[in-house]
Amino acid sequence: MSDPAIITLISLGVTFLFMLGVPVFLVIGYWVLGMSFLLEMPLDNIGAALADVFTDGFALLAMPLFILTGDLINRSGIARRLSDFAYSCLGWIRGGLAMASLGACGLFAAISGSNSATTATIGSMLHPEMVKGGYDERFSAATAAAGGTVGIIIPPSIIFIVYGFLLNLPISDLFVAGIIPGTMMVGGMMIACFLVCWKNGWGYLIALSPLRVIKTAVGAWLGFFAIGLVLWGIYTGKFSPTEAAGVTVGFCVIVGFLCLPLHRLIVGKNDRDKDVAEKSISQMLVVRGFGPLELPSITMRSAQITGILAPLIAVSVVMQQILSVLGAQEVIGGFVTSMGGYHAVLFTSMAIVFVLGMVLESLPVTIILAPILAPVAHSVGVEPVQFAVVFLVGASIGFITPPYGLNLYVASGVTGVPYFRLLRYSLVYLIALIAVWIIVALVPVLSTALLPQR
Repeated sequence: MSDPAIITLISLGVTFLFMLGVPVFLVIGYWVLGMSFLLEMPLDNIGAALADVFTDGFALLAMPLFILTGDLINRSGIARRLSDFAYSCLGWIRGGLAMASLGACGLFAAISGSNSATTATIGSMLHPEMVKGGYDERFSAATAAAGGTVGIIIPPSIIFIVYGFLLNLPISDLFVAGIIPGTMMVGGMMIACFLVCWKNGWGYLIALSPLRVIKTAVGAWLGFFAIGLVLWGIYTGKFSPTEAAGVTVGFCVIVGFLCLPLHRLIVGKNDRDKDVAEKSISQMLVVRGFGPLELPSITMRSAQITGILAPLIAVSVVMQQILSVLGAQEVIGGFVTSMGGYHAVLFTSMAIVFVLGMVLESLPVTIILAPILAPVAHSVGVEPVQFAVVFLVGASIGFITPPYGLNLYVASGVTGVPYFRLLRYSLVYLIALIAVWIIVALVPVLSTALLPQR
């Protein structure tokens, strides 16, 4: 049997495993192992590559730390305060609670950097409230799924860290470049949300109360401080993204430990039963917090997620080496280049990302395609940081694109709404996100306007 036939057989075999639900890490790992035997590459190359990623990849240390940050702000109660603030600002508009859910996703993303954590946290908190407020449960769950897409675009972002590591780009620049596009994604989804809710008459309106807005803003001050700390430190160069992640984790741990006794002293045990209007300013200043005995379980949950992502990144390095030996980069790059000039290459790349994002999670999409498409885009004049943003906005859209649609599965799990029942209302958000994606691609300044001048 010829080598091309064996390569095809191996690739079809691991594709079948993926369709059976085998974890992506094992699917790529089996492919790498099979191809290493076929190409007579030494197997110790796999071990060396794995070791190099974890010993030399200092930037990757930010990934588990930002995952841990998301779990800490959720357990401490900061995430709930951010959602309360968003609702107090938007609850007077038709569909205000749903729009507040999207706004809360944006605020949570500005601390955690994870799409699945954003969807799970905001979905579990606000889905029951939305159903009580007269929203269709399918729309409520789809809103949480769509809102989670900004988790990897609004900085800090785990996938930006991976992209910067793979393409050797400054991660701090990628973080800053994601601010405006991420905000536009939230705004676009809010417009779509308002139109759907206005058409169906969903949602109970609350009066716009400046006092309520002020009190919830005071209650969310720790979340705002954490967001400002990360962005200020990275933008001014005071610390790297990895150091920013460490600082944020330390901040959240200190807040959690200090606030637990203060919360019990000032608020008592019935905090969840009280409306914002019934709380004093002093009660709004402290969050629920957590104790030292809770920290191991929080850390373990974050470690489980990191344990899924880190090996996938490591084995993907070997996958890139094999693809390079096979000439895959030249083939795909040649196809994209043959499309023509700047816009043809850009939109062809976007189409490839969109199609692959329908069946793969953003991490393998980035690992497989970014090293191939980014050099081609740069060769026709696309600025590397702008292409990174365009690429990853497209990858984030894949989170609500069937048949894979990771956020749809996460939202289904935390809300109890079956996966296929979410698809109808996720389409509305999908259209809004694609419109924003095209605008970001056509207007480079949206990605580069905030970059520091060097």
